[in-house]
Amino acid sequence: MQKRKPKRINKLRGRRTAGYGRSAGHRASGQRGGKGQAGSKKHHYIKVIQENPRYFGKWGFKRPQGLSESTRVLNIGEIDQAAQILVERGLAEKKGQRIKIDVSKLGVDKILGGGQVRNKLDLVGVKAISASARNKVTGVGGTIDLPADA
Repeated sequence: MQKRKPKRINKLRGRRTAGYGRSAGHRASGQRGGKGQAGSKKHHYIKVIQENPRYFGKWGFKRPQGLSESTRVLNIGEIDQAAQILVERGLAEKKGQRIKIDVSKLGVDKILGGGQVRNKLDLVGVKAISASARNKVTGVGGTIDLPADA
């Protein structure tokens, strides 16, 4: 039967440092200078700056959320698809083949030109509309009521 090789630590028992350098070596986190970000402004400063030079200090600014305005947009194809549902819910009126939709009631700020238009839409209360959406609505025979500055 082959003799098992003894573990290294058993060889080092009785020797002051047991292969860990100084006497306090291999004891908690003292050997490595603390846990986590300990010493990041003192003895580990160079290491932190090398890994992330922007770790300390402030850059840029944070705009107050009250100042930012988000524009609510909707594609003209989605309005066209939902036209019959809007009529049923009372958000739009149907006169013959034309459907009159008040876009401001839907909470839309701008209409974009994605999708297809199959119905004759009369859009009222439009704040802004893209050129492609305008062409699609007028191309089918619909109308757009825009404010003077749009």
